[in-house]
Amino acid sequence: MQKGNIGVTTENIFPVIKKFLYSDHEIFLREMVSNAVDASQKMKTLAEKGDFKGELGDLTVRVSLDEKEGTLTISDRGIGMTEEEIDKYINQIAFSGVNDFLEKYKDNANNIIGHFGLGFYSSFMVSKKVDIITKSYREGAKAVKWSCDGSPAYEIDDAERESRGTDIVLHIDDDCKEFLEKNTIQGLLNKYCKFMPVPVAFGKKTEWKDGKSVETDEDNIINNVEPLWTKTPSTLKDEDYKSFYRTLYPMQDEPLFWIHLNVDYPFNLTGILYFPRIKSNIELQRNKIQLYCNQVFVTDQVEGIVPDFLTLLHGVIDSPDIPLNVSRSYLQSDRDVKKIATYITKKVSDRLQSIFKEDRKGFEEKWDDLKIFINYGMLSEESFYDRAKDFALMKDTEGKYFTFDEYRTLIKDNQTDKDGNLVYLYSTNKEEQYSYIETAKAKGYSVLLMDGELDVPTASMLEQKLEKSHFTRVDSDIIERIIVKEDAKKESLEADKKEHLSTVFTTQLPKLEKAEIYVDVEPMGEQAQPVIITQSEYMRRMKDMSRLQAGMSFYAQMPDSYNLVLNSDHPLIKKVLDDCESNTAEALKPIEGEIKGQEARLAALRQSQDKKKPEEITQEEKDDVKNTEKAIEDEKNKKRELFANYAKDNSIVHQLIDLALLQNGMLKGAALDKFLKRSIELIK
Repeated sequence: MQKGNIGVTTENIFPVIKKFLYSDHEIFLREMVSNAVDASQKMKTLAEKGDFKGELGDLTVRVSLDEKEGTLTISDRGIGMTEEEIDKYINQIAFSGVNDFLEKYKDNANNIIGHFGLGFYSSFMVSKKVDIITKSYREGAKAVKWSCDGSPAYEIDDAERESRGTDIVLHIDDDCKEFLEKNTIQGLLNKYCKFMPVPVAFGKKTEWKDGKSVETDEDNIINNVEPLWTKTPSTLKDEDYKSFYRTLYPMQDEPLFWIHLNVDYPFNLTGILYFPRIKSNIELQRNKIQLYCNQVFVTDQVEGIVPDFLTLLHGVIDSPDIPLNVSRSYLQSDRDVKKIATYITKKVSDRLQSIFKEDRKGFEEKWDDLKIFINYGMLSEESFYDRAKDFALMKDTEGKYFTFDEYRTLIKDNQTDKDGNLVYLYSTNKEEQYSYIETAKAKGYSVLLMDGELDVPTASMLEQKLEKSHFTRVDSDIIERIIVKEDAKKESLEADKKEHLSTVFTTQLPKLEKAEIYVDVEPMGEQAQPVIITQSEYMRRMKDMSRLQAGMSFYAQMPDSYNLVLNSDHPLIKKVLDDCESNTAEALKPIEGEIKGQEARLAALRQSQDKKKPEEITQEEKDDVKNTEKAIEDEKNKKRELFANYAKDNSIVHQLIDLALLQNGMLKGAALDKFLKRSIELIK
């Protein structure tokens, strides 16, 4: 028997492993099975080269549990090890500068195991003792057993083993008993090992017999040794790709289409990326790409390896060239990783471009599902925008699709305002904004449908990209003020009449939670609606953006601001004005006279005081100004009260306000009930 200490010249490596890697301790099984698979593949290679003349036999890697003994065993029939090889590969930890390593990673050593050749030692994260029983494939080799209890001390002794290969026996620690549960191990094997290139067996297959589940003699092989991405694309059919997708994502809808990646220069990369049907909930759709290294699952946290917008895709990437076991910050700065990300972006955009060119109709049919993905790409990657601008589409409210250039050509003659700005009208809800859309179409304007989660930030981006272009929601103002033409000017009402109308309607507006409504009066033509509600494009867009961007939350806290625009050309508005003036004329005269008198007095007082220095103005003079201002305000309040008293019983005023609110989904509860009752009364 040989005894000794593992070749670590500084403090014990095992507490380091346990302390630093405990949060990822389940990866020990990936490392153990990967080592067994590597040993089996090396055995195959030796046979293929003629360096091994014997029978390969069954190379299946076997994982077995013994709950009674408290052990988990990983067995292979690979190349095995001699006593000298154990000393070289197990007893001498495979990196130099241990002191520097421990110092560097004492605060952050996540995922160091594989990178530093510590794969085998990950077993001590969950084991109080580990045995290796191994026999080399070399002729005349003897079986040996290596044991270690988690200290630097180990023992090597002779052992009994008939065939070549290695058994790793893990004596599971008391605080890790979950790794003696069949379902836990089955889940981890399915997560990490389901596409490993050598068969991996865990127990036996079961079948129902006499009303219960019984084991058969057939091995339960948990992996597919030739997953789809390892095969030549020309040998595969659409159904193969769809079937593989169902294997990866059993509960997902069928994908739109896919890209088969296969490159060996300047790096090795294979994989299949699927375009899922995405419409919303971006965050919920992330982390669906599975990253493999030589068919061994590593992670589904692929940020840094693929561009952020591509994390919306589903599928598999497999590359031996990605440094998988180092920190994410390293990944994000690694030049080779950036090359891979650039290549994948190019392949994705090339694939989209080819589908668009070869089958535009089919591309348009998929656009509603593709849109959020492409918009996200254009918003987050400048290089992707440069590629996507030729196949990204705009959809109008009639369901027609246009490229950016096609749509610009369509609207440039009719939707350019007096300042030379091209105005893109859009709707976020075709049904709710129907009347606004119809008003725009009556002018010969086209309206885009932008009802996606990222359409508003995309509109802001396009305003920066497209020369002299502006996107405005079709209900953000009256159409004449959205696209202002030179010949669109009309004489409006006199200022006092506008004020009277505005006051009548303002006094009757309901109090809405987190909303402010201002009244405006504009001539819109006799055929236009008598009253409409609009909302500022800028404020609405800022509020929409605040839901997507950190740092803009103060916009979300601000109340919604609306304009109630009265059409001074409409007969109903004219009727309200005439009726108001005839009913209030007599009472209004003295009030108006008093206001004019007090305003003249205030103007004279201010003119007099403007000629004096501040210190020369007496307190009496200051009080005079203040009292005059209060007198004007009191008279204005009387005037306001006069109009309010007139308007409170005017069913037309209330009906018009409620119709405008109803059109915008803002009339609810008791107010809606009151409106319905009033409508019935008006019909009688």
